[in-house]
Amino acid sequence: MERTIKKLDFTGENIYIGLDTHLKNWKSTILVGNTFFKTFSQDPNAGVLSKYLNKNFPGANYYSAYEASFNGFKAHRELTGLGIKNIVVNPADIPTTDKERKQKEDARDSRKIAEQLAASKLEGIYVPGIELDGDRAMIRFRKTITKEIARNKCRVKSFLYYHGITIPKQFANKTQWSKGFTTWLKELDLPTTSSKFTLDAIIELVLFLRVQQYQTLKSTKALSQEEKYKNNVALLISIPGIGLITAMTLLTEIDDISRFKNLDSLCSYIGLVPMTNSSGELDSVGHITKRQNKVLRSMIVESSWVAIRNDPALMLAYQKLIVRMKPTKAIIRISKKMINRIRYVLKNQIPYVKAVVE
Repeated sequence: MERTIKKLDFTGENIYIGLDTHLKNWKSTILVGNTFFKTFSQDPNAGVLSKYLNKNFPGANYYSAYEASFNGFKAHRELTGLGIKNIVVNPADIPTTDKERKQKEDARDSRKIAEQLAASKLEGIYVPGIELDGDRAMIRFRKTITKEIARNKCRVKSFLYYHGITIPKQFANKTQWSKGFTTWLKELDLPTTSSKFTLDAIIELVLFLRVQQYQTLKSTKALSQEEKYKNNVALLISIPGIGLITAMTLLTEIDDISRFKNLDSLCSYIGLVPMTNSSGELDSVGHITKRQNKVLRSMIVESSWVAIRNDPALMLAYQKLIVRMKPTKAIIRISKKMINRIRYVLKNQIPYVKAVVE
């Protein structure tokens, strides 16, 4: 009697894949509909997963999700390109029990993601295009270099204090390193060869980082003049308190302003909304949320301090606020006004005009 071989056909079925991604492997959990099928380890490669799915569940609809992490969006682009409908999820948005937090396992994490995905309880974060991703990396790198320069300058000062060396008055109160100060540092007479080597090494590192900072700034200026940024940069710079770097940071972090349906959603993305606790008759508003875009929130607040000194309308609003609250809280309110202006000029494509009495 001849054996009849039936071909697998999962047409119309939904396959949900929860991925716990790591550098050397992925832990994958597969659900067929809402039914658990298998959890296994695989090479960190979207092609391996696609091949497995097409072999075992041909014709099905594939849905996957993984937490935003060190590996960025490369896996997302590869999975999407292979026909797998993938989303990248903020780890804080995945419901987690106390037991799961204290007994963390890769297999458990991947299964949890798969189950939440199948239940339609996960919402993907915004994934930038590959070009924007590169532009964003360059703008962020400049900030990293700036921090490294400041850190190494502090090392120099600590070194001098440790060795009992007093900085001359003409250099003591200056925030920027001048050529004269660098020359003075290099000509210092230290007690040992090792000490001299250490100081010279830190100085050379600062000088090297400053060259890299300049090159990055030069590239940022060139990028700002490209067609995709030029007009929006000019619009943002029309707002008091916003310069080239802030404008480029805003554009590379936010991308399309229309993806935020209102001002509150934009403020929430940046991290300028308070934490709330509403339970029964209790309805309290706490401190500013810890959930934030770290790059944008600090920059907007810094820009707001500059803006109140350059825009009479913002200065007036700030003066009214500090009557009833601390300056640090008042500047957060001003920051929200700044965000409103940013959203307005980008959405309407018109420059900002300061309010004045003619």
